[in-house]
Amino acid sequence: MSRPGFPLSSWPWRSVGYLLTGTVAGVVVLVGIVTTVAVGGVLALVLVGLPLLVLAALAGIPVARLERRRLRLIDRDPAHARHRPPAASGLRSWLTTRLREQETWRELGYTLLFAGLLWPVDALAITVALLCPLSMVATPLLMATAGDGREAKVLKLWTVTTWPAAFGTAVLGLVLLVLGAYVLGVAAGARAELTRLLIAPRGGDLGAKVVELTRSRVRLVDAFEAERRRIERDLHDGAQQRLVALTMTLGLARLDAPPGPLADQLAKAHEEAGKALAELREIVHGIHPKVLADYGLKAAVTDAADRSAIPVDVDLELPGRLPQAVEAAAYFVVCEALANIAKHSGASRAEVSGGHRDGHLFLHVRDDGRGGADAGAGSGLTGLADRVSVLDGRLSLSSPPGGPTLLRVEFPCERTDRSA
Repeated sequence: MSRPGFPLSSWPWRSVGYLLTGTVAGVVVLVGIVTTVAVGGVLALVLVGLPLLVLAALAGIPVARLERRRLRLIDRDPAHARHRPPAASGLRSWLTTRLREQETWRELGYTLLFAGLLWPVDALAITVALLCPLSMVATPLLMATAGDGREAKVLKLWTVTTWPAAFGTAVLGLVLLVLGAYVLGVAAGARAELTRLLIAPRGGDLGAKVVELTRSRVRLVDAFEAERRRIERDLHDGAQQRLVALTMTLGLARLDAPPGPLADQLAKAHEEAGKALAELREIVHGIHPKVLADYGLKAAVTDAADRSAIPVDVDLELPGRLPQAVEAAAYFVVCEALANIAKHSGASRAEVSGGHRDGHLFLHVRDDGRGGADAGAGSGLTGLADRVSVLDGRLSLSSPPGGPTLLRVEFPCERTDRSA
């Protein structure tokens, strides 16, 4: 609108089209809603009008769709509906979904505002900024035709009786028409922005994308954990069992072999097979410990504490099972924290405590080491924070020089086992 050529561009006409169609649509919507509610209210006494009242409650959906299409006249940014897809096919599922979601009632509120207030404002803007100046521009024509060349009524407010006055009024009307182009642009822009704010906010699409991105990250985490469990199961039931059988076979062959070079080679092969089996078991345990899948987070943390290089006290209050992704993330956070304590802290003892309450899993890992842990020093804390954040969790670290060090982890989750 700040450009000099704005009155001669297409935008004033777009504004006129937007406001004019808004006026016509508003009148139609007002008549339709009043008629539907009136008839539905009368017939509701015999239950016949209830569908009409439901139809009136859903009137915002088609009106909002029409308004989003009309926005294209002056707003090039696409406006999308934010309705959820029905859970199942059929009219009943569609009605249930629409009547329960907030967007439906938001659109109904806009429809009532549109029918009661907005379209009269559109009509007023058209009248003041377009029809009145056009009427003034047409003064000489009116004087020549309706006034027989002697007089003409200007806006029904004053009478023009001379031709100079008639042409002067027309020139004034042209000036007002140019100014009216700006008024129409402002009115249409404000009107469109209000419409977008109420039924198609610009941040709505971004918010929906963020929600979908968060959900997709959770789905990826679930798929990743499922793949880890599959790999663990295949290694445990396949390669590990074959190594066990190989180790037993070599052991029996070693017992049957007479003393000599062959017995020495069998003993060496038996020892190497045992080392390979031990390494494979560690790999399998690192991928996804079977104790975690079978017995839950508390048992898995206790097992990790028993295998820790330093003494670890475990005090977890978890009477039930938690979502698999949360259990896996919490377990590997504890394992990484205990590994960091053993490598970097110089601690003589550590403690893992926590529990589930108020829809959240809380974990605290504490040690009596030297402190001074730094997330940016390659201790793996950044990776832990990323893993926790994927599940909308929070991780915080308190590690003053001299200790103690306390790692706090929180996951929002609900128990999946309610039997306890």
